[in-house]
Amino acid sequence: MFDALGASTSWLAIAPEIVLLLAAVVVLAYDVVVKPDNHDVHAAVAIVGIGGASAFTWAQWRSDLVGQEFFLNMTRLDGLSIVVRFLLVVVLGLATVAAWPLVRELGRRGAEMLALMFIATIGFSFLASSGNLVMMFIGLEIGSISLYVLAGITRERRLADEAAMKYFLLGSFASAIFLYGVALFFAGTGSLFLAALPGALASVVFTKPGVILVALGLMCAGLLFKVTAAPFHAWAPDVYQGAPAGVVGFMAAAAKVGGFAALARIVWEAYGPFLDDWQAPLAGIAAISIVVGTLLAIAQSDIRRMLAYSGIAHAGFILIGIATGPAGRHAVAFYLAAYTIQLIAAFTVAATVSGPGSSGSARDEYVGLARRSPLLAGTLGLMMLGMSGMPVTAGFVAKFGVFREGWIGGLEWLVILALVASVAAFFFYLRVIVDMYFREPVETPGTPKAAPQAPPSVRSMLVITSVATIVLGIYARPLLDFLESTL
Repeated sequence: MFDALGASTSWLAIAPEIVLLLAAVVVLAYDVVVKPDNHDVHAAVAIVGIGGASAFTWAQWRSDLVGQEFFLNMTRLDGLSIVVRFLLVVVLGLATVAAWPLVRELGRRGAEMLALMFIATIGFSFLASSGNLVMMFIGLEIGSISLYVLAGITRERRLADEAAMKYFLLGSFASAIFLYGVALFFAGTGSLFLAALPGALASVVFTKPGVILVALGLMCAGLLFKVTAAPFHAWAPDVYQGAPAGVVGFMAAAAKVGGFAALARIVWEAYGPFLDDWQAPLAGIAAISIVVGTLLAIAQSDIRRMLAYSGIAHAGFILIGIATGPAGRHAVAFYLAAYTIQLIAAFTVAATVSGPGSSGSARDEYVGLARRSPLLAGTLGLMMLGMSGMPVTAGFVAKFGVFREGWIGGLEWLVILALVASVAAFFFYLRVIVDMYFREPVETPGTPKAAPQAPPSVRSMLVITSVATIVLGIYARPLLDFLESTL
C-alpha cells in the first residue's frame, strides 16, 4: 500500500489546501503564544495564505497533472476541481476582507474565526475534488462543522446561538442522509469510488439499479440541504438572520460552491447513464426552489432573510443548469462565480449598516441610505439589480446561460417558470432600491441617523465587486473562454 501511495503522491495536487492549513495553524499558534493586542500579523498571514493558495491553484492549472488522480485516487486534479478552487479562493479573499471588522470586534476570538474560514475552504475544496465518497463526506463535514461554529462565533447573542444550534442539528441530519446514500452506493457497487458505477451496471444483479438510484436520491438530498434548495431550505433564513453579519456571506457562498460542485460531479460523472431517471426529479426540485424562494422573499421585512429566500431561488436557477447534464457545466460555473460575488458584497453592506456582529438587518435601517452613504447604497443597489438578472450585469449573463442550456436540454417548462419568477423577483429587489433612494427616514428631532462607517479595505472590496459585476455583464468572454478551456 505504501508503494502505491508513493507512486500516486503529488504535493502540488493538494498544495492550496496545505497552504491554507498552514495559515490557519500559524494564526492560531501566534494568537496563543503572543496574545497580541492587534491583528496586524493575522492580516499578513491571511494575505500570504490566500495569495499562496491562489498561486498554487494557478500552477495546477498550468501543470501537466490535470486529468490525473492522486493519493490512491482519493483526490483528483481535473477541470472541475481547478475551477472550484479558484472560486473558493476568490470567495475566501473577498469574505476575509468583509469579515475583518468582525475579526477586530471579536478580539482574541478573531484568530479562531479566521482559522475556521480557512479550514472550511479546505473542506469544501476536498468535497469538490474527490471521486471517492468517503473523501467527499470528510470534506463535507470539515466544511460544515466549521460553518456551524462560525454561525455562533459571537456566543453572547441569543439569535446567533439559536442559528448555530439549528444549523448544527439540521446539518447533522443532512450529513447522515448523505452518508446513508454512500452506504447504499457501496451496497450496489461494492466500491466507494464514483467511477465504479459503470462496471456495477454491467453485472447481472437485478436489485443493483434500484439500490443505486436510492443512493443517488439520498446523496442529492444531503447536498441540496447545503446549497439551500427547497424543500431542504427551512434552516437558511433563521441561520442567515441570526449568524454574525460579517461572516454570513462567506457561509452562504462557500457552501454553495462546494455543494453544487459535489452534486455536479455525482450526477454528471457517475450517474450520467441514468439521466432520464434523475433529470425530472432534479428539475422538480429546481421548480420548487424557484417558486418557494421567490414568493417567500416578497414577504420579508429583514434584508438578510430576503437574501436567504433569494438564495433558495438562485439555487433553483443553478439546478436548471445541472439538470441539463454535463452540457450545462459552463453555465453553472459562470452562475456560481457571478452570484457568489454579488452575495458577498450584499452581505458586506448588511454587515456595515447593521454592525459586523449583529443579528438581523431590518429594512428600515436602509431607508435613506443613499444620502448617508452613497457607496453602500450604490453597491447594494447594483447587487440587487445583478441578482434580479438586469442587463449589463453579471446576473443577466448568468441567468441567460442557464436558461439557454435548460431550453436546449428539453426543460422548456422550467425555463418559462424561471422567467416568470425572475420578473416577480424584481418586486423585492427593487423595493430595497426604493427604500435607499426614494424614502425618507423617520428621525428623532435633533438626532439624525449616523452614516455607516466602513474601513478603507471594505470600501475597496465593494468597489471591486461592483466593477466585476458590471464588467462580467458587459464583457464576459474572457471568463467564459477560461471555463470552456478548463472544464
